[in-house]
Amino acid sequence: MDRSKLFIGNCYAVSPEIVARRFRRIKSVTLKGKPRFSDFNMLPLDWGANVHSWLVMFAKVYPFLEELRLKRMTISDESLELLAKSFPGFKALSLSSCDGFTEIGLKAIASHCRNLTELNIQDSITEEVGGGWLSSFPENFASLQVLNFSSLNGDLNFDDLEKLVSRCKLLRVLKVNDSITLDQLQRLLVHVPRLTELGTGSFLQELTPRQYEEIETAFCNCRNLQVLSGLWEATSLYLPLLYGACASLTFLNLSDVPLHSGEFAKLLAHCPNLRCLWVIDSVEDKGLEAVGLSCPLLEELRVYPADPYDRHHRDGVTELGFLAVSRGCPKLHYVLYFCRRMTNAAVVTIVQNCPDFTHFRLCIMTPCQPDYLTNGPMDEAFGAVVKTCTKIKRLSVSGLLTDQTFEYIGQYAKDLETLSVAFAGSSDWGMQCILEGCPKLRKLEIRDCPFGDSALLSGREKYEMMRSLWMSSCSVTMKGCRLLAREFPRLNVEVIREEGGDEDQAHKVYVYRSVAGPRRDAPPFVLTL
Repeated sequence: MDRSKLFIGNCYAVSPEIVARRFRRIKSVTLKGKPRFSDFNMLPLDWGANVHSWLVMFAKVYPFLEELRLKRMTISDESLELLAKSFPGFKALSLSSCDGFTEIGLKAIASHCRNLTELNIQDSITEEVGGGWLSSFPENFASLQVLNFSSLNGDLNFDDLEKLVSRCKLLRVLKVNDSITLDQLQRLLVHVPRLTELGTGSFLQELTPRQYEEIETAFCNCRNLQVLSGLWEATSLYLPLLYGACASLTFLNLSDVPLHSGEFAKLLAHCPNLRCLWVIDSVEDKGLEAVGLSCPLLEELRVYPADPYDRHHRDGVTELGFLAVSRGCPKLHYVLYFCRRMTNAAVVTIVQNCPDFTHFRLCIMTPCQPDYLTNGPMDEAFGAVVKTCTKIKRLSVSGLLTDQTFEYIGQYAKDLETLSVAFAGSSDWGMQCILEGCPKLRKLEIRDCPFGDSALLSGREKYEMMRSLWMSSCSVTMKGCRLLAREFPRLNVEVIREEGGDEDQAHKVYVYRSVAGPRRDAPPFVLTL
């Protein structure tokens, strides 16, 4: 086949050999590894998803490879060196939530990839990586258009960074880590006034009046800026520096900045064109009221908890903030909302105000939390979501839920592709409703629910049409998993064993279709049935 781009949503759904036989002219590969629950430390670190065998095969059959985009995969320094030396025309490397590499691997990329236009390291877990890799770029290297090292720990040589940035005249995305100070950021911005995306460093520094004025001018000159993130440790004293660069912003990521409502509201007043906003719940309901007043074009909102593990923390956001946003932002269609409390009536009103939701991820942080006014289950809230929002593709449910919620989902959510469930349901019937009623379901993620073997086996014919099923801390047994694996050999049914756990219970189950058979790199604690 003649396609040049390849997307693989699960690196174990197919093998490198099968891909190489079928596709001969691939120049761009996107490859995803671990299931999403690895983000919550629910997978052991050495579970798998190592990219090396893929790169060995790519080096043999795709010498013209130009782009590699990895998510939740392990990539060692050895792999990065192989990548750097095997593809003369290589241009773009993106590592999202990856692990396994150090400064040594980054030096290999910088030294050998002479045509590199993108180096994007986002949310990746690494040992402390110094900045020595920046000096490995050749003196005449000037092709970078995207440079993101915001998630790398450790200091770096700023002179090396400034020289690199000053040479790369086409740079449009620059995201630095928190070791970069405000005055250093100003020196970088002088070289790249055409930036469209900026991730700043630390926003906490003693500034002289002259420094303040110079940095403010640098931001005012960023007239094309559309995306802004970073801002570690930002204070109300320095947030006004940003005002001159806010007019054209469409995406403001404040997920690393615990702002309070007053300073947050003042910043939003300068951002009339926002389409996407990520914040921490420290802005409270007052801050979200400002969103409703200042951001009429908003399409996506994510509200993260300042401390997800402090269940006694009384600050944060409630249904009042969500209601305020829904009243002022009628185009809202994507929400991720962590809150302490919610009511059925509020959700009904929210979806009436914003009926075009495609992604609705409501996370009530205390497990099994009821409607705090009626003390009843939250069934009618999610029933309203799937009845009103006919385009819903991704749904996360939370709070006190009975099987009624899952009956609603199975009956009305006909376009649903991804469903995440935690601490919910009454019986196996709830999961059966989902599997029987959602024809487009591709990913189902379940944890801490009373679903057992009957629920698992009710989807036996469905799983071959899906990308994956994750179940943890449910009531599934080894017997049920073995029966599923025996009936459907094209499915990989993996049980992640826990030391000291009940031998008859399957505490963590990962089911996915594969044309490659059982994976060959499973560690001892992963039992493939």
